Amino acid sequence: MDIDARIRRRQRVQTDRRLIVDYDRLSPVAHVDDPVGRGPVVERLLDHLDPAFRGELPPNGCVYGPKGSGKSAVVSVLFDRLASLSLQPGAVIHTATRVQMTEVPSFVYIDARKSSTRFALYRDLLSGLSDDSVPDQGVGTDWMFERLERALARQSSGVVVAIDHLGEVESEDLEWLLDALSPLDKLSWLAIRRTPPGPSVPVEADAQFEMKRYQDQVLIDLLMTRANEGFPGESLNHAGARRIAEWADGDAHDALSALLGAAEAAISDGNNHVRETDIEAGIDSVPRPGVSLGRIFALPENKQSVLRSLIDLDESARDSVTTAASTIAAVESVSLSPSTVKRFLYQLAETGIIERVPHGTTSGKGRPPSRVEPRFATRAFRKLYDAR
Repeated sequence: MDIDARIRRRQRVQTDRRLIVDYDRLSPVAHVDDPVGRGPVVERLLDHLDPAFRGELPPNGCVYGPKGSGKSAVVSVLFDRLASLSLQPGAVIHTATRVQMTEVPSFVYIDARKSSTRFALYRDLLSGLSDDSVPDQGVGTDWMFERLERALARQSSGVVVAIDHLGEVESEDLEWLLDALSPLDKLSWLAIRRTPPGPSVPVEADAQFEMKRYQDQVLIDLLMTRANEGFPGESLNHAGARRIAEWADGDAHDALSALLGAAEAAISDGNNHVRETDIEAGIDSVPRPGVSLGRIFALPENKQSVLRSLIDLDESARDSVTTAASTIAAVESVSLSPSTVKRFLYQLAETGIIERVPHGTTSGKGRPPSRVEPRFATRAFRKLYDAR
C-alpha cells in the first residue's frame, strides 16, 4: 500500500455516523494494480507475449470470456506495465553473443467502445506511440493513417496493441479490426471480446485465452479486498460479501456494482457500516441481465446526463417515453430540448441501455404506452457520476 493510500485510510476514520467511501476502490469500471484470482491467466498471457522480450512481435491473439470475468482488468493492467517497461532504458536488451542491441516492442491498449471508427482507431493508436498531441478533429482518416505509418516505421521492434470490448453493440468486431489493421506493418494485436474467434480469424488455438466466470470463493476474496481498501474498518463482513458473490454468479462487474450500491444505500441512511438491508438494496439496483457501466461511461456526456436524470424520476414520470423526455428536459443541468431527449431515449433503448416495457392498451393503431426502465446498475452509476 502506498503512502497516499495510507493517508486516505486515515482520512476515513469514523468521526461521525456516516460511512466514508473511496469510490475508485469499489468501482466496477476501475481496475486495480493486482487483479485478484487471475494469476494463472497473467502467466499464460506473458508466455504468449514472451517474444517481445527478445525484441520480436508475438503472434496475434484473443482473450475471451463472459462479462465480468476480468478480461479488461487483466489486459489493461498488464499492457500498462509492459508499456512502462518499453519506455524504460532497461528495455534495451544487450545480448551476450553480439554487440547488437534488442529493443522491446511498444505496447498500446485501446478501448473499442471509444475507437469504433477507423479514424478513432488510428488516432488512439498514434496517440499511444507519440508524445505529441494528436488531433481528434479537423483532419481526415487518410491524414491520420499516414502519420500512423510514419510512427510505426520508427518502431524498430514494432507495436503490440490490445483492442478491448470488440463485438459489443456500439463497437466493431474482429473482421473490422482485421480490415483496418491489415495495411499496417510491424504490428500484432490482442483482441478482447466475449466469444471465441471464428475459424476465419487468423488466431491459432494456443493464442486463444478463455477467462471463465469467477468461482464464489475467489469473488468473495475480490469483494473483501476491494472493501478493505474502500471502506473504513470492518464496514463489510464476510457474510455480506458471500451474499453478493453467490447472487452475482461469477460476474465481478455486477458484484462490485451491488457492493457500491450497498454503500450508497448505507450512506443515504447515515450509517457507518453496510447492513444486510443495504446489501439487498445494492443487489436490487443491478438488473440482470444488464449493461456494463463501462458502456455507460463511454457514451457522450449529454447522453450520460439524460441517464443521470432518468434514474431520479419516479415511476409515474417514466410511464412513457414522452413523459420521461419532457420531465428530463425540464432539469436545469440537462440543457436539451424534449425532442432531443426523446430521440436519445429511443437510441438508448435500441442499444439495450434502457428498456421500453409495454403497458396498458391503446384504442388506435399505434403501439401501447411504454414504461422506461434502466438496464444498468443505477445506484452505482449515480455515485460514480456524481463523484466526478
